Amino acid sequence: MPLPGPRARHWSRWAGPAHVMLLVTVMLLPLWRPGYLLHRDAVATPRSYMTSSALGVGGSAPRAVPQDWLLALLSRWIDGGVLVTVLLSLFLLAGGWGAIALVRQWWAPGHGRTGAEVVAGTLAVWNPYVVERLLQGHWSLLAGYGALPWVIVAAARIHRRAPGGFPLLVVSMAVAGLTPTGAVLAVVAACAGLIAFPPPRVARAVGALGSISVVVAAPWVVAAVVSGQAGASDAAGVAAFAARAETGLGTLGSLVSLGGIWNAGAVPESRAAGLGVLATAWIVLIVLAGGWALFRSGPRGAAPLEPGIAPPRAGLVLAILAAAAVLGPALAATGPGLRAMEVLVALPGGGLLRDTHKWVALAVPFLVLCAAAATRWLAQARAPRAVPALLVVMLVAVLPDAAWGAGGVLRPIQYPDEWSAVAEHLEEASGPGDVAVLPAGLLRRYPYAPGEVVLDPAPRMLPRDVVITSDLPVGGTVVRGEDSRARAVEAILLAGGAPEDLAALGIRWVVDQPTAAGQRGESAAVLAALPVVVAGTDVVLHEVPGPITPVARDDRAFVAALVAHVAWLALLVAGSALLASTVARSGRGRGRSGRTAVGTR
Repeated sequence: MPLPGPRARHWSRWAGPAHVMLLVTVMLLPLWRPGYLLHRDAVATPRSYMTSSALGVGGSAPRAVPQDWLLALLSRWIDGGVLVTVLLSLFLLAGGWGAIALVRQWWAPGHGRTGAEVVAGTLAVWNPYVVERLLQGHWSLLAGYGALPWVIVAAARIHRRAPGGFPLLVVSMAVAGLTPTGAVLAVVAACAGLIAFPPPRVARAVGALGSISVVVAAPWVVAAVVSGQAGASDAAGVAAFAARAETGLGTLGSLVSLGGIWNAGAVPESRAAGLGVLATAWIVLIVLAGGWALFRSGPRGAAPLEPGIAPPRAGLVLAILAAAAVLGPALAATGPGLRAMEVLVALPGGGLLRDTHKWVALAVPFLVLCAAAATRWLAQARAPRAVPALLVVMLVAVLPDAAWGAGGVLRPIQYPDEWSAVAEHLEEASGPGDVAVLPAGLLRRYPYAPGEVVLDPAPRMLPRDVVITSDLPVGGTVVRGEDSRARAVEAILLAGGAPEDLAALGIRWVVDQPTAAGQRGESAAVLAALPVVVAGTDVVLHEVPGPITPVARDDRAFVAALVAHVAWLALLVAGSALLASTVARSGRGRGRSGRTAVGTR
């Protein structure tokens, strides 16, 4: 068979990445309209601020660090709505392109690899895990999801002594560390990667991985320790956040197909209508056929690792990781599993584990390899050349509402102008004092964000610390938050208490949102005694008169958390610079070798 020409090789190299870019565009195009993503847990604001809460040293556990700090840093120069959309798009592109890079580590160029890359990229981007997390508003969790295949690729490159392996590991783990869950996902994937692809110097690699992990996890670990929020979480959250069965599946069947999120409202309509059964059967078929092809076609005793060819143990390690990522959450949803999880969340930092569906992301690297192996095997068996296209169509067809902002659900909103006026007033005000909010609680329904319960944007919208309870109603259960001061402030507002009681707790302003549905109690009596500073239809700012008792701030905790955040960002920047330098040197080397070859001919 004649070798493919330069144009064919160029097309085959970019077909997969271009296909992933098309898929991500189809998925997220509505979010590129002017406005801000405000959907369940996703809160984009025009500008965020460097408050104590942004650093994770407010009254609640640091669940959104260093994400909130990075947004506060960058939104000084970039509109927050644009920033969130750009980052989300990059995370999904990274996931799809990482799947393609993983395929390229497994197989050398040859018959069927281009189609395998396209199918693998499709499965990595267009799947229930991605859509359910988007519908839940967990856009930043997809940073860790998108980094997972790159962590495995970095381990393979380190094993081969290929250039760029170490900086790629640094960058991928640092990006994953945008959220606490992402950091844990990256550390687990890196450990699996180093087992699958043993590094030339094991002790040095383990030491480097440990150092990187410490810096990546530092923002939330340091914030939790210095703020005193590293204790036990509410055990009621275990059952509330357990993986759940979707229509016609069981819990295990839902998880196998990458679904099973705890919130029924975040399940795509197609899966709720029964397409999840077809999707599960399709993915199980891919795993069985692809797994057989993956291990059957693996080289026997290929050591050291040849370019583009993975050793047999690599697939086995990722298979074990995938099995644990699916079976673990399924077992945790059983009676004994729930009791075991209640013990775990009682440990420091254990609350991070209770949303068990998050960990299914660890199964994706093996699943995309199975999809690629099945595609490649069909190509080598001289199946019709349209087979990869058919596989892509089937993966897309069983989840049609991944398109166009999760079926039109995700779309930007415009905030009322009063929010900007309130933020400007608070930024110009001098003296101590924090902000309380009404209605009570963390969740809101807004007329300008119709259809969904969303998080109150005030903590990210305003330049002062917002004292708000993190109690979270899930079904018929209320998972209690950690901030006792916020709970006391809320009790005063709902009971119609005296303004002096608010001032004694360090509250100088109350932001009322009259058009938002929620619990108000007797708060009208309190608001009647507070002068209005900024009046509006949707947002009203009241000021508490009299001397405000300053809340004691632990400056050392603030500084410690800030140092941890800066260290994480420095790791990301340094790793990116080193990786860019390595890629540039590699490109110049390829250019010189190409010119030499041309001159020789």
